[in-house]
Amino acid sequence: MKKKQEKPTPEAKALSLFLMAHKTINPVYKEKAKRINKQWDLVIDNKLSKADYQQEVHNMLESYGGYEEVIQKTVQYYIKKTGEWTLKGDDKYCQDAQQVANEILRK
Repeated sequence: MKKKQEKPTPEAKALSLFLMAHKTINPVYKEKAKRINKQWDLVIDNKLSKADYQQEVHNMLESYGGYEEVIQKTVQYYIKKTGEWTLKGDDKYCQDAQQVANEILRK
């Protein structure tokens, strides 16, 4: 079975990276990461609508303060842990995260 090559939205990417970063801190994050990844797999397999998935992502993001707050927390986590922000790319999430990283590293 061939899966469609669809990429998650910047919001979904932000949530996924946030949960991945924080799953070592609290097992709740690990469970939520598993859940959202399973939801995406269902979208890819056409067993869940993209709108339903986006609603789930939106709800989770809001529970953590929204898209910008999640980016801020994720970038801060990695800079604190490694001293730098290494994720590069030209998609919206990478650009937004790089702006946050630049601000943090300037301080």
